[in-house]
Amino acid sequence: MIVIHPQDRTTQMLSILYRDCPDVRLVDQSWSKHEINHLLHAALPREQIMLLGHGGDKGLFSRPDSENAGFDRIIVGHQQAYYLRPHCLIGVFCHANLFAENEHLHGLFTGMFISEMHEAEEYGIVTSQQELDQENDLFMKRLRALLDEKVRFPEIPGRMKLLDQSHTPLTEFNYHSLFYL
Repeated sequence: MIVIHPQDRTTQMLSILYRDCPDVRLVDQSWSKHEINHLLHAALPREQIMLLGHGGDKGLFSRPDSENAGFDRIIVGHQQAYYLRPHCLIGVFCHANLFAENEHLHGLFTGMFISEMHEAEEYGIVTSQQELDQENDLFMKRLRALLDEKVRFPEIPGRMKLLDQSHTPLTEFNYHSLFYL
């Protein structure tokens, strides 16, 4: 499994999705685009690829360290889409679904996903840092359990909605932001 997850304190909970999985090749912000292209080019079509972190409709972002406010590059974007097309992907970052639609990718993708307080405020979601941390950890644990059970990707968005036991504005937003494309 190839996991592209630029390390960032605000997306640590995403490591739940691949922690203790065998044969994980972890790509972080230290990798060059050339190295990433080479790795993706060599990946077999059946190999699972996860794109995790912060992003947008142009792709997955990275920054030198999580203390910096801005992002300095797109670590996976249009340039890598050709290599991603044969794979059924998992993309967990803001607007991953738009990136996937723009680049004709398929798999399991999040839309806007609230992982930080400023995102909750921007979208009018009343929550606390404690709820945000707790519910996002729980979301990732539930998603990981479905992946471990080998639930078919098209079924996962519906199954995740059923697993939301809190039904708070935060969980309603995030659990309804998972799509199979």
